[in-house]
Amino acid sequence: MKLNFLKSKEVKNAGWLIGGKIAQMILSLFVGVLSARYLGPSNYGLISYGSAMIGFFMSFCTLGINSVIIKEFFDNPDEQGKAIGSSIVFRLVSSFCSCVVVIAASFIIDRGSWETIVIVALCSVSLLFHVFDTINYWFQAQHRSKVTAIATFIAYVATSVYKIILLILNKSVFWFAFATSVDYIVLSIILLIAYKKYDGPKLSFSFAKGKSILGKSYHYILSGMMVAIYGHTDKLMLKQMMNTEEVGYYATATAICAMWTFVLTAIIDSMYPTIVKAFKTDQKLFENRNRQLYAIVFYVSVFVSVIFLIFGNLIIRILYGAAYMPAAAPLKVVTWYTAFSYFGVARTAWIVCNDMQKYLKYMYIFAAILNVALNLVFIPIMGAIGAALASLITQIFTSIVLPYCIKDLRPNAKLMLEAIILKDVLPRRNKKNL
Repeated sequence: MKLNFLKSKEVKNAGWLIGGKIAQMILSLFVGVLSARYLGPSNYGLISYGSAMIGFFMSFCTLGINSVIIKEFFDNPDEQGKAIGSSIVFRLVSSFCSCVVVIAASFIIDRGSWETIVIVALCSVSLLFHVFDTINYWFQAQHRSKVTAIATFIAYVATSVYKIILLILNKSVFWFAFATSVDYIVLSIILLIAYKKYDGPKLSFSFAKGKSILGKSYHYILSGMMVAIYGHTDKLMLKQMMNTEEVGYYATATAICAMWTFVLTAIIDSMYPTIVKAFKTDQKLFENRNRQLYAIVFYVSVFVSVIFLIFGNLIIRILYGAAYMPAAAPLKVVTWYTAFSYFGVARTAWIVCNDMQKYLKYMYIFAAILNVALNLVFIPIMGAIGAALASLITQIFTSIVLPYCIKDLRPNAKLMLEAIILKDVLPRRNKKNL
């Protein structure tokens, strides 16, 4: 039996996101592999370390606004332009402060290593332009992901051309470190042009509006920073406790895992507006939509993880060459992280609709502490494999175990478990709304 939602506009919306990302993945596979081979594990690890430093502050720069902005559009449709403009201004201020802090932190942590400090500074430019992805959420709310898919692809093509030129000219690692910033700069310009072309609401700034949105999203700031800790601390600790080569191997494993996760992101982003709408009209439909989303995320992830488990060594050898073969072992561990990680991403709609943001900071503080502790234990013993294992264990606790121990979040944890066993995921014939 086919589900009605498989024919709905959110699936068409996801189709554009997925289609654009498939083209992007092909470019990523080609250009990314060539760049990694050219740089070698050490320099590749150095750039990954710089990106991890930026990742630490990215959650603060977003101010948690990306988690509530779509709901804000639905709740106050006449103030969308004011919501976007105010969010961008608030995020610009936080991004500038973050750039200053991250460079200062690198001076302290990596003092004496001027190469690392310069790379971190070059990567930090991306924080300033990342703020314009707020416009992306307006297109999502309008079910116009075709626009953002095309914009993202063009930006990625520009970045890929930039990297290819660097390869041809045999440029240093510093030029490659700036590649992420190039991506965000181009994407920002295209999104602004597209927003004007599609007659987006006039942008305006209101301190009161920005403060109001921040009041709804601030729960996500701390939780996002905690997510950043256990999402990036592995690479930072690998460099400090081991070396840049281990960072390179681990970064290679995570990069391969991330090559396909755009599928999950597209599905989650496209179903988010529908889940929010269902919450206001039909509680049973709301719960079922969440189960369906969790089931898709879990089983698609497991399928891909099995492929990586079986063919991991072959994939590494073909794509990256013999120099990167030590990355195969952490790949076979960290790949299982994806299913539980995207449970957390998919859970955002349920959390926002039920106004449970207050619990996130406690969950992620616990998760961050657990991850750091596990890394301290596993990295000296197993290196990159230890970092992968620490991330996997942490994510399982954060997504299911810990929420199940919190009374108000237990219903969501049960929905995830029901999705895993496919309970009430497929519709019954007499349920017309499914």
